[in-house]
Parts: sequence; C-alpha cells; structure tokens
Amino acid sequence: MSNTGNTVLGILAGTAIGAALGILFAPDKGENTRKKIADQAAATRDSIAEGAIDLSDRAAHSLSSKSDTLETKMNSIVSDVSYKTEDIITTLESKLADLKAKNKKLQKTS
Repeated sequence: MSNTGNTVLGILAGTAIGAALGILFAPDKGENTRKKIADQAAATRDSIAEGAIDLSDRAAHSLSSKSDTLETKMNSIVSDVSYKTEDIITTLESKLADLKAKNKKLQKTS
C-alpha cells in the first residue's frame, strides 16, 4: 500500500479511536453513550468505505495509465523489430543474389 493509503488509514483509525475514547470518558447515561458509539461507528464505517473507494479509484487509474504506457512501449518495440527484420531480410536476399551469381559463374566455367 502506498504512503498516502497508509496515511489515510492512520488518520481514519486515529479519528475513530479518539472519538470512541471521548465518548467513553464523557459523563452521560449508558444508553446515550451506546447510541453515540453506534453513531460514531457508523460514521467511521462510512468514512473508511469512502476512503477505500477513493484509494481503489486512484489505484485503478494508476494501473490503467501504466497499462497504456506499457502497451505503447510494446507497440514501439514490435514496430522496431519489424523494421529491423525487414533490413535483415533485405540484406540476406542481397547476399543470396550474390551467392547465386557466383555459383552461376562457377557452373559456367566447369
């Protein structure tokens, strides 16, 4: 997980713990305290869910852009290899033509 993800998770956890401790140490009826804890737990759950969705979206975007970059690089490599292959084939065809010509001369002299 990235530093940003760890930071967000740490802030959310600290907020939840601080809120829970604040509610537990505040003088109030047990029923009210339990309701506050339940409300705070729901708010924290929602906050964590939003943070997770945001983190997931950022990760998906990052992977998508890296995938596009990789695809572009692969296409470039394939194109370069194709051109180099054409150069090699042309050179080999030229050498083959030279060898055929030399072979033809040898056959005529025999």
